[in-house]
Amino acid sequence: MYNYERFKYKLKPIECMANESIFLEHIGDSPRMRVLQYLIEGRDFDYTLTDMLNAGVSWGTLNSLIPKLVKLGIIIKVRKIGRATLYKISQQNETARQLIVLYDKLILQSIESKEQKLEIPARRGKKAETGL
Repeated sequence: MYNYERFKYKLKPIECMANESIFLEHIGDSPRMRVLQYLIEGRDFDYTLTDMLNAGVSWGTLNSLIPKLVKLGIIIKVRKIGRATLYKISQQNETARQLIVLYDKLILQSIESKEQKLEIPARRGKKAETGL
């Protein structure tokens, strides 16, 4: 009845959101955690609200969430460019610091486990030939 071919480009972002994050698997996938993960991943940069939409949350959710996180001190207002306010995760806040440490440890554990899976076992019984 419907021609889904014309909607294939509009459905693409939904498929991209299916990628699971190790961080979100451990602490729970909620809009708050998605925004925090986005800010932790780019902790050295500042972002507008429009930039933070890339975290996979709606505009309304973002508008209600950001003032709460600012009040808690987890994120800070860095600067204002025109009418846009730029935000960043506060690395002086203890809660934010602990989330950053947790994120880094989970990523390192994931990398280490993938490296162990990819290691090639040493050959047994054959000596390496040297061309000397």
